[in-house]
Amino acid sequence: MSPVSDVRPRVDQPPTAASPQSFRHAFFRSIEAAGHDWDAAAPPDNLFLQRAYLSVLESHPPEGMRFGYLVFYGDNEPVGVAVCQIKYFKADDNINDEEKENPKEPCFFSGLAKWFKRWVAGKVAADILICGNMLLTGEHGFWFNPRKVGADQTAPLLQNALNDVIRAMELEGVKMPVTLVKDIAPAQQAEQQYLGEKGYTQFCIQPNMVMDLPFSGFDDYLAAMSTKYRTRAKRAFKKAAGIEKRELSLLDIQRELPRIFSLYSEIARNAGFNMVDLNEYYIPALKRDLPDHFRLFGYYLDGQLIAFFTTLQNYDELDAHYLGFDKHLNHDRQLYLNILYDIVRAGLENGSRRIVFARTALEIKSSVGAVAEELFCYLRHHNNLANVFTGHLLDYLKPVEEWQPRHPFKHGPEGEDSLSE
Repeated sequence: MSPVSDVRPRVDQPPTAASPQSFRHAFFRSIEAAGHDWDAAAPPDNLFLQRAYLSVLESHPPEGMRFGYLVFYGDNEPVGVAVCQIKYFKADDNINDEEKENPKEPCFFSGLAKWFKRWVAGKVAADILICGNMLLTGEHGFWFNPRKVGADQTAPLLQNALNDVIRAMELEGVKMPVTLVKDIAPAQQAEQQYLGEKGYTQFCIQPNMVMDLPFSGFDDYLAAMSTKYRTRAKRAFKKAAGIEKRELSLLDIQRELPRIFSLYSEIARNAGFNMVDLNEYYIPALKRDLPDHFRLFGYYLDGQLIAFFTTLQNYDELDAHYLGFDKHLNHDRQLYLNILYDIVRAGLENGSRRIVFARTALEIKSSVGAVAEELFCYLRHHNNLANVFTGHLLDYLKPVEEWQPRHPFKHGPEGEDSLSE
């Protein structure tokens, strides 16, 4: 079992009359070491901050990722948790855009901008302390019991704890000059204001695509669409004729794992920005250890697996997790579009309140009914001079996806929009 560090910071601000308790935190190197205190403090309705999921991830980590866990105590009672991920980050290795394959640019100024972006990226390399989960999109980094901790106390407690983690790791020779706090909703204004005051730069990568499910079933979902989007869906279904779709058992997943990982890797390599390379055994471990939450659906043509998608049931939300498909068959068979429709179908069949589609392929996801939901990230370089340039650096490094929101439902915004296949 990993060693445990119990770090006791000073309280950031004096306790108020309404909240007289004192706070401390403990830093653990494994989720099992955090144990029952973590269980007592973790939110009851977020799978991704619970020990069962975090144990799977820790046991099958992405390449180059290490973990830490913070438990917060108020009057010695567990009242909050935070997930820490430590990742060696070299920006040039994580940018997988077209200029790597097509270095020539017809416009001189555009080419110069791309070259400068890659030059800047090549200079950025460090261990980064991340409060959040790089495998997920959403508020899965920290949580405090709102009955025990005031909204104005959470950010100071979190900030002090992250600083103590940095100091503790430096004593072991691990330097983390950059801290990233990932995915905070716009409504969390107290956290945003405090982090801004502490020198963090606020930025958005891409919006999270989410979809509410007020439909009684899949037929009701299709009926709610305008004629052209319903026609498009039916055309996609026809293109998938002859493809066998079925849910895979753990034995099926283990047997198909080389093909599953190959299909996933093909898609991941073509993402504009990819900070995480999945551990090959992460997916079967989810099926083994979280069978009531995790599902994998395979698409077969002539006995060959040509596509798959996975979902994680996070209580009343369905999280569209990792997927893969044969790019050469995608256009003729509309594989990706069919996957999106099948995720909607899965969410409706299990009574989910909404689906979280995450941050990629924004336009096509909007065409099936997903809408953009902004999430803020916060980055701080601990060298004050370097931190001055953080905002400019982020402008160069963050991916930009040009997209047009689609409105597939009859009750949506008025006006026609064009569709591209």
